[in-house]
Amino acid sequence: MIGFLKIYLRCFGLLDSEKRIAIILSLAGAALALLQFAEPILFGQVVDSLSKDKPAMHLVAMWAGFGFLSVAASVYIATHADRLAHRRRLGVMAHYFEHVVDLPASFHGEAQSGRLIGIMLSGTDKLFGMWLAMFREHLTAFVALVILIPTALYMNWQMALLLIGLMTVYAAFSALVVHKTHFGQTEATRYHVEVSGRVGDVIGNVAVVQSFTRLQEEARALRDLMGKLLAAQVPVLTWWAVMSILNKAAATITIVAIFALGTTLHAAGKTTVGEIVSFVGFATLLIGRLDQLSSFVSRMFFDAPAMKQFFEILDERSTLVEKPDAQPLKVGAGLVAFEGVSFRYPGSKSGIFDVNFEARPGETVAIVGPTGSGKTTTLALLQRVRDPQAGRITIDGQDLRDVTLESVRHAIGVVFQDAGLFDRSIAENLRIGKPGASDDEIKAAARLAEAEGFILGKSDGYSTRAGERGRTMSGGERQRLAIARAILKDAPILILDEATSALDTETEAKIKIALDRLARGRTTFVIAHRLSTVKNADMILFMEEGRIVERGSYKDLVAAGGRFADLVNAGELSDEEAAKVETGA
Repeated sequence: MIGFLKIYLRCFGLLDSEKRIAIILSLAGAALALLQFAEPILFGQVVDSLSKDKPAMHLVAMWAGFGFLSVAASVYIATHADRLAHRRRLGVMAHYFEHVVDLPASFHGEAQSGRLIGIMLSGTDKLFGMWLAMFREHLTAFVALVILIPTALYMNWQMALLLIGLMTVYAAFSALVVHKTHFGQTEATRYHVEVSGRVGDVIGNVAVVQSFTRLQEEARALRDLMGKLLAAQVPVLTWWAVMSILNKAAATITIVAIFALGTTLHAAGKTTVGEIVSFVGFATLLIGRLDQLSSFVSRMFFDAPAMKQFFEILDERSTLVEKPDAQPLKVGAGLVAFEGVSFRYPGSKSGIFDVNFEARPGETVAIVGPTGSGKTTTLALLQRVRDPQAGRITIDGQDLRDVTLESVRHAIGVVFQDAGLFDRSIAENLRIGKPGASDDEIKAAARLAEAEGFILGKSDGYSTRAGERGRTMSGGERQRLAIARAILKDAPILILDEATSALDTETEAKIKIALDRLARGRTTFVIAHRLSTVKNADMILFMEEGRIVERGSYKDLVAAGGRFADLVNAGELSDEEAAKVETGA
């Protein structure tokens, strides 16, 4: 129960930005509890007045006035609580989105996107329901209980004990059911998230599923997961259903007992008919409030595991710590230096070790090596996707850990192997490189990237939607758009990560001219397996097992007859004919 209350208090803390309206709603809820509590007291007084032939119209008028105020308070709470809950749900959803997107690559490498989306939607829905119920029901129920018991004890302690006994039964049943079903609900919530993750994983790879005729197998696996979900959830639902039945039975017995005790006390002259009527009203009010609080407990119980997962994501912290006094990176010439840089992936032997090199302004540095040699890791550290565990990386003498992360990312333009297109128009995808770019600038960048021809051939031209991850376009089209996006960004440092790998020889030749023009005057880093891409580089770094084992120009490395020359002679770099010419084969 303590864990549930901590979650509840944290949910309440998310309303801090709307503190004023939250306080007003809380006061309105407390007032509503007082107004509703007055009803059974006035009812009893009216009965006593009538039984003694005394005037009762003033009591009836007061009763009507309280009823009118109660309705007004209820309407106010219902209207403004709903609006508040909707606003905050969207606000928290936006905060979650920004937080997750800002988390480092190490987090996203382990997290499943479908699971993260499922946690966001489930968590914000639970928050919405909790806020709404809190202002509409829970606060009113709590205030009513705080007032009801002392008042009942003051009016007639004997009948008040029956109400206290009813509260005790509700509390005992709730505690028992929570104890019996805590583990089962945690398991059920875990399976709910796994179902979301599985569905997202399959839909994200639907082409593979269809190509390998995996539909039946994936559907069967999903049904098995849903079966486990039901197996964990059904016992939990059964326990709560039993508790509901027992609570209703206890409520019925309590009302009958009040009538029985009241009749006995009335016969002994120790209570009035009006007091009996008031206590029946108290019992009815108490049962309603206890049902609300029982509903609150069950809601918290069912929602707590999902909320815990939601807050665990919000509590994730980036391993990239920006210094409080960090200043924006100032790029002048564009001199990049790696000084004894080492980074090892957690729980793995892979990474890069004692990497030293310098890329002078305007130079093109090609990084070559077998898969897993550390090429991508090296350039990820340059973009400060991660921080080195030893050594330092500088741009124009400035340690990347001493400057703002945003300024580092602004200074580097990247063309990834995976173009990374959004399901938006072609123009919107290109403007990611420069949000304020004019239509003329976009078209100029597209022409330089040899992309305008196929764009104008689309039905809607620059307004054509690229589809999820650019699926409506060929690999070559996607990469040309990625190159146009980098051209538009016009950053002083450029990274080409297999930028031409999906292009045919003719298109690559055209784009190479654009890339050469783009690289002119910029410090450029290239990861590539095509000979035509690396042979004109000012310096080639050959990496193996995370270390630079050879460095030099293309001609020098071929002449040295080392690992790079072996790669060229074996034809493992493309453009085999060019390789033979260069090596004299």
